[in-house]
Amino acid sequence: MTLRLLGKAASINVRKVLWTCEEVGRAYLREDWGSGFAPTLTPEFLALNPNGLVPVIVDGDLVLWESNTICRYLAASAGTEWLLPCHPAARARVEQWMDWQATELNTAWRGAFMHLVRGHPARLDAAEVAGMVAGWNARMALLDRHLAAGGPYVAGEDFTLADIVLGLSTNRWLMTPMACPELPAVADWYARLKARPAFRRHGCNGIP
Repeated sequence: MTLRLLGKAASINVRKVLWTCEEVGRAYLREDWGSGFAPTLTPEFLALNPNGLVPVIVDGDLVLWESNTICRYLAASAGTEWLLPCHPAARARVEQWMDWQATELNTAWRGAFMHLVRGHPARLDAAEVAGMVAGWNARMALLDRHLAAGGPYVAGEDFTLADIVLGLSTNRWLMTPMACPELPAVADWYARLKARPAFRRHGCNGIP
């Protein structure tokens, strides 16, 4: 059965799902929804996701939203244990970093990105923006220390879903016009991600 994926390809969260689909070999039909495309606050879309956000997948009778949950579902339903292990401890390590990406890291970058890239909110002063950038860089430095102590991937020896979600967040960090510290372990890990064909198609949002 072909998966329906609702969401524009430029969305960071849609790209998580696209990258995961490529890794697990899942066929999909993507439909453009979101800013600049079909509106997500219509009754039709809100019936699928009451939050009015992309991505959403429709897989037969199953409707799912929340990008990290969708990625977990795709990996589990494809039986790709290398992306999402079945062993409780190994799976928890992957999900720990996925949850960190969705909470701590996303919370840190959202304000700085919205101001520096999208120009909202314009009322922020330089000190506020600098504080947001510092918080974002601090979380990335935490990831750098983790990778330096273990690796070569976020959850250890193997590439997993944690690398997909954090790889896209790292791409956003690198693309945002701000001062970033040198993080050697992150740079080495990111270079490994860029060698993957699925990353080259979906991870960089068209940026080499």
